[in-house]
Amino acid sequence: MRFELHPYQRDAVEKVLDNLERARVAFHRDGESSSLSLTATTGAGKTVMAAAAIEALFYGSSDLLDGFEPDPGAVVVWFSDDPALNLQTRDRLIQASEQLNVADLVVIEPPFSRKKLEPGKVYFLNTGKLGKNSLLTRGHVADADVEQTAAFAVAPDLQSSTIWETISNTIEDEDLTVYLILDEAHRGFTPAKVQDKPTLVRRLINGHAGYKPIPIVWGISATIERFDDAMKTADASKNRRALQRVLVDPGLVQASGLVKDTIALTIPDEAGQFDLTFVRHAAERLKASADRWAGYAKQQEEADVVVPLLILQVRNTPDDEAGETTWRDEIGQALDVIAAVLGDVDARHVRHVLSGHKPQKFGPWEIDWIPPQRVEGTREVRVLVAKDAISTGWDCPRAEVMVSFRPAKDSTHITQLLGRMVRSPLARRVPGDERLNAVDCILPFFDRTTAGNVVKYLTGQIEEMPGSAQRKVLLEPCELTRNPAIPQAVWDVWDRLPTQTMPQRGARPVIRLTALAQALSHDGIRPRALEAVNGELIPVLDKLAADHADALEAAVSEIWDVHVKEILGRTGGSRLTYNDFVIRADDRAIRTGFRFATKALGHSLATAYVDHLCPEDDDDDELRDAFVRTAALASTRDVRARVDEVANSIAERWFDEFRRETAKLSDERQEEYEKIRGLAVDPQRGWLGEPRLRMEDYKVVDKATGEVSEAPLLEGHLMADANGLYPLGGLNPWEVDVVRTEMSRDGALGWYRNPPRPATDSLTIAYRDDAGNWRSMHPDFVFFHDIDGEVKASIVDPHSHHLDDARMKLNALADYAERYGDSFDRIEQVTVIGNRKRTIPLHFEYSREGIRKLGRSVVEYYESDIAIAYEA
Repeated sequence: MRFELHPYQRDAVEKVLDNLERARVAFHRDGESSSLSLTATTGAGKTVMAAAAIEALFYGSSDLLDGFEPDPGAVVVWFSDDPALNLQTRDRLIQASEQLNVADLVVIEPPFSRKKLEPGKVYFLNTGKLGKNSLLTRGHVADADVEQTAAFAVAPDLQSSTIWETISNTIEDEDLTVYLILDEAHRGFTPAKVQDKPTLVRRLINGHAGYKPIPIVWGISATIERFDDAMKTADASKNRRALQRVLVDPGLVQASGLVKDTIALTIPDEAGQFDLTFVRHAAERLKASADRWAGYAKQQEEADVVVPLLILQVRNTPDDEAGETTWRDEIGQALDVIAAVLGDVDARHVRHVLSGHKPQKFGPWEIDWIPPQRVEGTREVRVLVAKDAISTGWDCPRAEVMVSFRPAKDSTHITQLLGRMVRSPLARRVPGDERLNAVDCILPFFDRTTAGNVVKYLTGQIEEMPGSAQRKVLLEPCELTRNPAIPQAVWDVWDRLPTQTMPQRGARPVIRLTALAQALSHDGIRPRALEAVNGELIPVLDKLAADHADALEAAVSEIWDVHVKEILGRTGGSRLTYNDFVIRADDRAIRTGFRFATKALGHSLATAYVDHLCPEDDDDDELRDAFVRTAALASTRDVRARVDEVANSIAERWFDEFRRETAKLSDERQEEYEKIRGLAVDPQRGWLGEPRLRMEDYKVVDKATGEVSEAPLLEGHLMADANGLYPLGGLNPWEVDVVRTEMSRDGALGWYRNPPRPATDSLTIAYRDDAGNWRSMHPDFVFFHDIDGEVKASIVDPHSHHLDDARMKLNALADYAERYGDSFDRIEQVTVIGNRKRTIPLHFEYSREGIRKLGRSVVEYYESDIAIAYEA
């Protein structure tokens, strides 16, 4: 893969591959058909995950599932509603995969004269290609009752068989396995007008007219429940086994930085008529966004600048001619305003995706049509006129501003389009800059009475908006920058505060160290770092080989000796004779053993140790022996444990030694180091990055009623508006009270609302949930006080004791205090019991010991003597 999978993507791919392997075995062994599904919200990287799974199917993977063997007979059919989406998917697969090439990705077009599909290829089909008017199906008889007449039908032009026959022949070949991928699998199952007539997709899945059903069906969608229901309906034989669903947590998608964190809404006090004021505001937002991206590219010394896009979402065309003329004139007027604000936009920079696929006249503007899938890559397009055509299946991460003339009753269309706009253009979060991690949505035809409901809707868990509960939706956004009233001494303390990386399942210390060495060499920070790693670890391996000589020799013998059982029988006799004997391993067996060494020690160290044992490769026997001894050494548990320990030690030393140098690199390179730091089985210490621009809301929405009011303001936050104030609309009354209490203490210098998501400017604590999975918590507040002439930070985390995660997060904060308590004055968790506020001071050892030994409910902790009253 060209792209490194995010942990949640890797986990999903491994689960999919496990399901595919089970389905393949069930089909070839038992003749059983199977279905599986991948549920992932918009922006999760479904195509990237599919590319990784297809790569492993065709070529195998030594990395996934600790080794996944390829299926030499794998044939993949990728099916969607839209041929344009198929082309977009093909291009993405090529972009994502190192091994798939254009020849492997076949868009089926007439004439398609093949008796069978070939293994190792992905074939793209869409609904239209299977219809009765398709040149691929001419002569096909769909009804089972008239199957016998199919032999007399005329074959398609220039083809010896229909596409249905080609697929059926492929299924019937015992050496092949057909995997059908249904892209956006909730589509294509809608019943026809005749209720008992199956759709084309159902025919494909279930079989018809004597053709066999597809053996393995993999649905990929954000709404997999419909796919599951459709599979039950499609399976007339009730013989298709549903494998375990693979679900991607939307919160993990949000945390990855692949999707934007903030939606800034602009809604008038009263729903208006056609008003160019809001179009002008949209154009100004686009201009500001373009300037900010250009500035960011210059700061990062990047040649590739993000060119943001404005979407002008228009209402449906009126029925009468006079109304259509007005409709076209209004769009033309809007384009006039946009061009006036931007200054350098003409018809070359505007396109439309309206039906008809031909140029459209809007006032004085004549605008060409563009296929939706080409918008992202056509950087000269800065304004796009659209209705609904791009609400599903279309991606354009650079779409950052939308002004919609849709009325409030069309909120579904608006939300679907917003869902296509939330992808991050860099496929990563811009550290500390919430403006570049935001999308603007301007809704002139909404009003304040519906604004609160819009916010509630967009922050709910809905399929169109991934990670909705973690996203900020702002009605009157304000941009906050570094507060000049905060002393530099506070920022000096900030720079030393410890945060934690999230551990990754299956991480290997030596491979982590190798990745770090390669990164340091790449950036010129530690030249020849990989040689230095091998220089430190090879003597360790030599000493371990001497210390574990007996175990090593036994392991060497195991690799060299291949144990064989021979079974002999006489013709006509009933007795069998069993003989056990040993043969010497051939080169293939040795390579298999050495493959394990590359997994345990990393390819670089394993091959370097072979070279160390056999510096001259002229003698084949000595070289084989070096491969065997390296593999045997890596298979010894105590050896691996010690090498891992030394590798972790070197990595931590280098992270600390080169911290200042890596902090000067671009954001993209710094993110790479943070990923490497996180390639560990335990949480690793990291350092906070300074926030650059924060976005909050001057308005507050009542969660119960949806009513909108002014947010209270408070000074002293590390990030503030032009008046030195921070809006408190995102805090509940209890949290506001905690902030006021802390800032009323003697020596108060500043406070920080910790973002509730993994980010460089968010203090993160890693912990295990009750199921043993790693999670992250983000304490609500960090406060800074002058204590006896020294600036010290304190964590205060209001967290209700009745929540399901209360005990886990209390323990997580206690573990963090145990490890990093010296970096803080206080670390406390606060709750409210009745009308009393109680806190557990976790910076004291007696409190930490209490919650570990008492075994009480969380509320009993707060009632016990390990807690105290929370007051100034």
